[in-house]
Amino acid sequence: MDVYQEAVGYLKSQHVPAVVQTETEVMEEDVFQEEADSCSLSPFHPESVDFPDTPTLSSPEEMLERRLMVLKGILESEEVYLRELEALLMPMKALRASAGTSKPVLSGQQVQTVFYQVPEIRDMHQSFFSGLKERLSAHCRSEPGPGEDGQMSYTGFELVVGDLFLKMVNQLGLYGGFIGNYEEAVQVVRKCTQSDPRFRTLAQSMMSNIGSDKTRTKYTFEALLYKPLDRVTKTTLVLLDLLKTTPETHQDYALLQEALRLSRSFLSGVNESSQSKRGVTLSHGMRRKLMRDGFVVDASEGERHIRHLFLYTDLLLCTRFKHATRGKQDQYRFGWFLPLAGLKLRWIADQHRSPDAQLRLHTIRTKMHLLRQQLRQHAQGSKGLAFAARSRKKLEQAELMLLTHSPVYTLELHSPSGKSHTLLLSSLYELEEWREAIHKVTTDNIETVPPDLLTLTSACVKLRMTQQPPLHSTNAVEGEMSLCGTLSVAVHSACGLQQPASVYVCVEVDGYEFYDKQATTHSSIHSLNPHWDQELEFQVDAAQELRLLCVSQADGKNDTVLGKTSVKLESKTLNERWRRQTLHLGQVDVTVSLKFSPHPLEPPSATAPLHPVFCVPIEIVTQQEGVMVPHVVRCCAEEVERRGLAEVGIYRISGSSSDINTLKTVFNSNLRDAVTRLRRAEVNVVSGVLKLYFRELPEPLIPADKFQSLARSLEIQDVDSRLVSMFSVLHSCPAPNRNTFLFVLHHLQRVSEKQDTNKMTLMNLATIFGPSLLRLPVAALGPIGSSMDISVEVVLQVQVVFCYLQCNNLPEAQTSLPHDTDSEDETTHM
Repeated sequence: MDVYQEAVGYLKSQHVPAVVQTETEVMEEDVFQEEADSCSLSPFHPESVDFPDTPTLSSPEEMLERRLMVLKGILESEEVYLRELEALLMPMKALRASAGTSKPVLSGQQVQTVFYQVPEIRDMHQSFFSGLKERLSAHCRSEPGPGEDGQMSYTGFELVVGDLFLKMVNQLGLYGGFIGNYEEAVQVVRKCTQSDPRFRTLAQSMMSNIGSDKTRTKYTFEALLYKPLDRVTKTTLVLLDLLKTTPETHQDYALLQEALRLSRSFLSGVNESSQSKRGVTLSHGMRRKLMRDGFVVDASEGERHIRHLFLYTDLLLCTRFKHATRGKQDQYRFGWFLPLAGLKLRWIADQHRSPDAQLRLHTIRTKMHLLRQQLRQHAQGSKGLAFAARSRKKLEQAELMLLTHSPVYTLELHSPSGKSHTLLLSSLYELEEWREAIHKVTTDNIETVPPDLLTLTSACVKLRMTQQPPLHSTNAVEGEMSLCGTLSVAVHSACGLQQPASVYVCVEVDGYEFYDKQATTHSSIHSLNPHWDQELEFQVDAAQELRLLCVSQADGKNDTVLGKTSVKLESKTLNERWRRQTLHLGQVDVTVSLKFSPHPLEPPSATAPLHPVFCVPIEIVTQQEGVMVPHVVRCCAEEVERRGLAEVGIYRISGSSSDINTLKTVFNSNLRDAVTRLRRAEVNVVSGVLKLYFRELPEPLIPADKFQSLARSLEIQDVDSRLVSMFSVLHSCPAPNRNTFLFVLHHLQRVSEKQDTNKMTLMNLATIFGPSLLRLPVAALGPIGSSMDISVEVVLQVQVVFCYLQCNNLPEAQTSLPHDTDSEDETTHM
């Protein structure tokens, strides 16, 4: 018995069909009657459907006319289905909110069970519906008039939709999770319908507008929950109808053949999956079943190869995918397997690539960018479909090469038997999903029954939930639903840590990888509430999703992902003004701001642009970092306060000049690496880096033209009047200079608070920093018109800084730029 028949039998046994209402404005729908007489033709039976050898209609004109009618019917059916899904999802938000109250209608776990994969299925069909509607509308606008019948064949061939169907079928894996969860979801609905009158009222009367006349149709909750199961069973039949009306010479023919093959494979796999649960029983009663699968890069043999990885309840199976020739089924060849019992995992981020690897990636990205531009140009024209198909194929091949050579995250797998394998992934988010899935299974103390590797490998075609590698060229959504331009992400702070930690945030975007799609903040100092105020910038094309991970960094140990989340990117909600929001990553909350500037992308450059910070005017550094106080200043000061306040002679005793210059070089090239090295450097080296930064500023932190004004302010005898005058001069300085100076003053005051231990008084600190923070103009003249003596200049420099340091109510420094928003802060729960 297949899954479809099991579902029908189960629902009939539960008396689910809706009851006809007496109200004239409400129509009842028997949702289980549609296929009652055709179960023998269920697409779950692979032998019931085959690829058509030849079209059944007599002429191309008739076939194309019929094809257009079929497509319009599919569009109407999709619209109805989307409204049914919306009706099903309508109470989800309220039920989720209720779960957090003292009297929930459903618990949080029950809400997750009932609506499992439904939002994702809705989004998938919404994307398919929008794309199909747009193309049909464009075709109808360009359809020939009554006197132009001779052009029907041409315009029919111009209507291309095969890629839309192939993309949708490639996402049918979402239905696999829904089907596996379906019976449990129905049980929750029935149980709560009986036990809670509030839910019973909801579950027995859910409304949806169906059709162009907005007819109101009433459903039960269970009837709506059955809709996705009913829908997926018809996918193969719909594709078969469409393929029969598509000429073999049409560009869509091969695409629809592939979509039909994948659809059959998926539905057969669902059936096989239900049978496989009874196929192997482990020693403690559990049954082997597929938990997760996906494409990874296997580096176990010393070379990189794309492999399809399958996670079962008791083992990991790595296979080599072999494409089938026409008319045959895909195959998998056995690679290796590891039992999950006792399996140890370790992941490493290797961001450094060799010059040869960098050159290879640049060549691939440049080729991809050129092909992408060619496809855009041909999309605006009416001809060149064959050329566009070839370009799209080349783009896919380039993406496969990039997928093979770009990964920087290494996942090491170590078995107690001594066997080890190494996997490479481009995304930390995806790596963490694999790690979580493996950890969830291994915590159950699984015992392994030796598998029949030949049978298990052969079954992968039917069991797989992922049909192909994650190539954006085959799954991209164009137009207003994706972003093309510059996406800026400002990572502000985090809270909710269970214990102090050194933390960094990793940000990833999707879309075409012409440029790097991942960036990380520097690691924070050990804190319960880390702050970064760091701006990350991405050049994106066809981006739809942003992913964030909060990672704890520990010396000598593996980094630990504390939480992760994803955010949909929508052009209608993002613009060139900052939009601030708080994201929930499990127990950790991270505050970020987003803004987006649309524009065409330039070809990728061979080398990443460098933004040096030493010997560069402070206004340029703060502008490129998007802050008020340079990161090098903040990080050095924070590190000194973390472990240098008790150091005798801090800032007076110099560190190793070679170590200081090494850190200077790294700060000029990679902030994250520099901060990581800073955490391990000797504390006097850290203080030396800060002093060196101020000494090498092209213009002093307090602009030289303010020197004479400050010198005159020192001559004022009244202390309060003197401070008013000096702060007036400080206020006239540029914002980055003023805020950096205030930040340093507060830092030095905190150092001096420990002067009993570190022997550094305010005067000592003023003597060290005065000549670096304040300098005389080159052609400056003294009060009586002669050049100022160097000793007098030094005295004035020290006195100015000392006077500021003595102030007990210094203004606070603004360390980051104000990220103005169009509305109040948003909170996103993940």
